[in-house]
Amino acid sequence: MLLLRRYSLVLWFGLVFAFFSSAVMAQDSGWSAYKSRFLMPDGRIIDTANKNVSHTEGQGFSMLLAVFNDDQATFDKLWQWANNALYRKDIGLYSWRYDPNSTPHVADTNNASDGDTLMAWALLLAGDKWNDSRYTKASEKLQAALIKYNVIDYAGYKVMLPGVKGFNQTSNVTVNPSYFIFPAWQAFYAHSHLKVWKDLDESGTAMLSKMAFGEFRLPTDWVDMQADGTMKPASRWPTRFSYDAVRIPLYLGWAHPGSPQLAPFILWWQKSPRNTTPAWIDVMTGTKASYNMSPGLLAIRDFTMANAGAISPNLAPKDDYYSSTLQLLSWWASHKG
Repeated sequence: MLLLRRYSLVLWFGLVFAFFSSAVMAQDSGWSAYKSRFLMPDGRIIDTANKNVSHTEGQGFSMLLAVFNDDQATFDKLWQWANNALYRKDIGLYSWRYDPNSTPHVADTNNASDGDTLMAWALLLAGDKWNDSRYTKASEKLQAALIKYNVIDYAGYKVMLPGVKGFNQTSNVTVNPSYFIFPAWQAFYAHSHLKVWKDLDESGTAMLSKMAFGEFRLPTDWVDMQADGTMKPASRWPTRFSYDAVRIPLYLGWAHPGSPQLAPFILWWQKSPRNTTPAWIDVMTGTKASYNMSPGLLAIRDFTMANAGAISPNLAPKDDYYSSTLQLLSWWASHKG
């Protein structure tokens, strides 16, 4: 009987070890595959669906994934490349895009507030994870620059503009609600207790309630807000719930599980079977994409609809940078968030 009990314990511990080992291997296989496809030797992340350009979004996403995977060496390489190629000392933010096929490589020095926010969030997490104040101080500096150059008060809201230039037209402002990175804002507030981050979080969720366009009451990728607080699809972009806006429920659900603002996304995705969900919809005309969601978009759908078991860190063969990134982030948000 004693031998049987000992055997059972050994078997139980063996199964537990095998389970966690397989989880770690699956996790590592996702990150290793991601790096092998999209990380250049100098630390640049390439957007494989966009002529291998690079942007702060990609560096920020990948810095987050490096922290989640406890990969400090890769984190440092990603951060250093961004500092060398994109950092603007005059404002303390980063130029948003690097094109290896053009001269100069950085033709547009405007920043993208989502990329800067992602990098600041990754740096803050890195400082905690690796007990290194260099990262923490760099995050604080980047957060301060974002507040100074990208955050405004408008129509009764605290608003994060998409960039330093081109989005504040005085009579109205243009926002990209997928730049409302709620979990980052929460992390900044928890660290500094600066009220601006809490205000952004509260204003962002309130603004989403007014970005209810068309039959399905969905936000568009870009939104124009008038001085009286009314909102409409931005005039300079297609009126689609598409590749930008799909990130909204990921960030919202990550920071605010069960938020009532998640309901429109759930209702829209319930209209189509999982494997035949269109990649985008024009919220004003009802026109849908003729192709279905990629694995990364599906991962956000699964995360939003509490179907975490369907999200895998194993990347689909030949899947591009953006889809792969969203898939891994959704997996972490589901399992570790």
